[in-house]
Amino acid sequence: MQKLKYERPYIKKLNTGPMNKFGTRTEVQTVKYIDGQPVEGLIEQYGSPLFVLSEKQIRRNYNSALRAFKTRYPAVQFAWSYKTNYLNAVCNIFHQEGSWAEVVSGLEYRKAIGNKVPGNKIIFNGPGKHKRDIILAVENDSLIHIDHFDELCTIIEVCKNLDKKPRVAIRVNMDTGVYPSWDRFGFNYENDEAWNAITKIVESGKMQLVGLHCHIGTFMLSVNAYRVAADKMCSLAMKCSKQLNNPIQYLDMGGGFPSTNTLKGAYLPGVDTVPSVDDFAEAITTTILEFGFKQDELPLLILECGRVLIDDAGYLLGTVIANKRLNDGRLATIMDFGVNTLFTSFWYDHQVTPAQDTTQHTENMVIYGPLCMNIDVIRESINLPLLNTGDNVVVHKVGAYNMTQWMQFITSRPGIVLIGEDQQVHQLRVPETLEYMETPEIVPAHLISHHISK
Repeated sequence: MQKLKYERPYIKKLNTGPMNKFGTRTEVQTVKYIDGQPVEGLIEQYGSPLFVLSEKQIRRNYNSALRAFKTRYPAVQFAWSYKTNYLNAVCNIFHQEGSWAEVVSGLEYRKAIGNKVPGNKIIFNGPGKHKRDIILAVENDSLIHIDHFDELCTIIEVCKNLDKKPRVAIRVNMDTGVYPSWDRFGFNYENDEAWNAITKIVESGKMQLVGLHCHIGTFMLSVNAYRVAADKMCSLAMKCSKQLNNPIQYLDMGGGFPSTNTLKGAYLPGVDTVPSVDDFAEAITTTILEFGFKQDELPLLILECGRVLIDDAGYLLGTVIANKRLNDGRLATIMDFGVNTLFTSFWYDHQVTPAQDTTQHTENMVIYGPLCMNIDVIRESINLPLLNTGDNVVVHKVGAYNMTQWMQFITSRPGIVLIGEDQQVHQLRVPETLEYMETPEIVPAHLISHHISK
């Protein structure tokens, strides 16, 4: 018998990954390409960190959501939520698909006008409208959603001077069984504040009350809350028609639908727990259709979806700066982007994947950003293989809010590219430079020169 070759014994660490009721994951996923474009090539050409948006995925999300509602209800209109991501290129993708604009400030209103959105296709929401912004909206025949009585009085004053009757709606807040309720916005349904505002609008004779609006929350996981909200909105609309002889032309149910990101502290990943757009569409449309409106009196249904339409169309590419061991023995990996760039890391446990081949052996680690702030944590706990200095990673589902809520703090804001439907790369925003950041600054003459002694 031939003698077997001696091999020394060794201990191999087994990594099963986090466990849930569906079992465990042991594989290490790598993402080297986004819509056919190599991650390494994108970083080489446009720098790191870098936001990447997929035009194909944005259009796919929009049409999927539109189909969910239009197959259930005869009259549906989407209005793109500018605050979610107001890059002009992104907004224009939605406008090309037929979406109106939903804005919440004078800044966003002017961006919509600059994007050639007709004034009568702009919905002006928000509690902070300045008088000059209201005047602009009235002159452009935009839909103004009134948030409070002071705004109502301002519009009445504006109408006297302009001799116009703007089209308005009121924002309604209500108890939908989800707490805390968003009662800081709009007029309350339960205490008749909303009805009081409606009667003042109609009795003033200065405005056309054409709609009702609600937005009950953000990242909403309760489908039933929208069923309750739709029922109360219908009740208010029917009351307007019967008691004030003022039929309501549209019901704006706002947005708030969640993406499939995983919220911090969640037991299961978002892809397994988040309701679909079809679930929300079924709840809202069924409630309106069964409420009792005549077929020719069904109001237009407006949706102001944002996050659910673009979150999974966005990626953040980054590079490893260094690794270190913490006092408790945990591995910490430091990236070249932090919470100033990835604001939503405060809310989500974002999926992070290597962008190059790695070992299959993983270790639980912390991912930090480069900021000198203890709160700069991208992931508090994640199983990944060892990432070496210079390695690249892809952070997934970052398309919503990060490119509007990012900050110039310690580091400058990165560039943004769009991968078109033809897989061509289009630069949407160049990385900021020190010169760009200092352009608005003015240094008084007596502070220009100084001498620091040795």
